Amino acid sequence: MKVRVLGCSGGIGARARTTSFLLDDDVLLDAGTGVEDLSVEELAAIDHVFLTHSHLDHIAALPLLIDSVGGIRNKPVVVHALPETIAALRAHIFNWVIWPDFTEIPHFERPWMVFEPLGVGTVVELGGRFVRSLPANHTVPALGFHVYNDHASLVFSGDTGPNDEFWQQVNSVHNLRYVIIETAFPNRDQDLAVTSRHLYPIQLAEELAKLQREAQILVTHLKPSDREVIGRELDAWAGRFAPRVLERGEILEL
Repeated sequence: MKVRVLGCSGGIGARARTTSFLLDDDVLLDAGTGVEDLSVEELAAIDHVFLTHSHLDHIAALPLLIDSVGGIRNKPVVVHALPETIAALRAHIFNWVIWPDFTEIPHFERPWMVFEPLGVGTVVELGGRFVRSLPANHTVPALGFHVYNDHASLVFSGDTGPNDEFWQQVNSVHNLRYVIIETAFPNRDQDLAVTSRHLYPIQLAEELAKLQREAQILVTHLKPSDREVIGRELDAWAGRFAPRVLERGEILEL
């Protein structure tokens, strides 16, 4: 299994794309603006989308994805998300005001998109690949994900503040290879980070101290305007795990 980093930024700008990861050719974790760099053929191959939460930087490309390829696919795209996330998408995006409701297009019996609710701990199997929902601590109901096969595991925190339950789950993963974890703000903005339930470098170090497994730590969701500052502060507060900033276009092997 390969995980391709389509977007891992906390904002937009030159070469900055918001959160989205492509598992092999057919599964997305989040649907931020990174999805928009895929070709029509690549978009049409996506069968499943797993959403961490409802914030725009994680769902921005989903409406356009469905609109672009729904008519050339022979089955609906399955969107897996918390019930609260699904409700938010129905109320605020796929509501016939902002965008059409593709669960009814071209007909409710032949939709281009279907929703599949997730709960914390839900495991979805996709041909020998598994996606397990993990707890997250954010300003809206949110998830992280544990992606794994028989060989290795990747854990993605989603957007989160401090979260002991998340680390309890991560520490139970015996074949952990990668931890992708957010750090959105520099240390000077720790009040904002706490209010918005994001991490900052000092707090990331405190969270990583809870990790009892060996893994490569990859940091995502940096605000583009503070990327260099956050990078320097990560180096200063790295600790034994030596986290590095994730780059768009990377491919992670599992």
